[in-house]
Parts: sequence; structure tokens; C-alpha cells
Amino acid sequence: MFANLALGAATIAATVLFHTVGLIALTGTMNHIVHWFRLHRHNFGRTVTMVTTVLGIFLLHTVEIWMWAALFYFVADVVRFEDALYFSTVTFSTVGYGDILLTPAWRLLGALEGINGFILIGWSTAFLVAASTRHGPFRLGEHF
Repeated sequence: MFANLALGAATIAATVLFHTVGLIALTGTMNHIVHWFRLHRHNFGRTVTMVTTVLGIFLLHTVEIWMWAALFYFVADVVRFEDALYFSTVTFSTVGYGDILLTPAWRLLGALEGINGFILIGWSTAFLVAASTRHGPFRLGEHF
């Protein structure tokens, strides 16, 4: 159980650090792109901004899922990496089909990924709402 908690806490810390740095980089990049291409002046540009932001968030989550998948593959006795990646994806997204299971010795690690994914997806949702009111097609006072 302590190995689950230690590895889970370390992976959660790594994904939160990665997510923080990624959102900071995405914010800076989007500010630069918006001003460089003057996307804030028209609705098409604002839509391009939102699509780019969503793709950036999706990239962050993809890397985080792969981090967990590598942990399951190398530590938690998942035989094929494809299975580890699939398990990680459905666990991180909290879908949890249950068709692939970890051994009882490592199942707490899977639960920790579910909590981590729930928090990071929620954080990304809040970030997306903020971005949509700042650069996107939805303006405070006009739509909210």
C-alpha cells in the first residue's frame, strides 16, 4: 500500500507540475499569437484562439495520461503498453470501463490516477472558461 501511495503521490506531483508549466506556456503562447495575428479583432480569430487552446489542453492531458501509462507498464505489471495506455486513458478521464484491471497489489494506484485526472480536467475546464472570456468568442458583459 505504501508503494502505491508513494508512487501515486510522486506521479500526481509530476503531472500537476507539468500541467502548471503547460498552462503558463499556453497562456503566454496564446497571448503572443492573439496579438501577433490580431485575432482579437474578429470572431473567426477568436474561434481559432479557442480551438488552439483546446488542442493545447488536450496535448497536456495526453502527456499526463502517458506518464501514468508508463508507470502502470513499468511498475504495476501491465503486460502490454497498449493496455496500460488504454487503462490510463479510461481511468484519467474517470470513464472507468473496468475491462482491464490492475492486480490487487496496485489497484490503489489506479484510483489515485482517477482522482488526479478529475482534478486536472476540472482545472483545465476552469482555464478554458477564463480563456474563452478573455480571448475567445465569449465576452464578459456580452454573454455572461
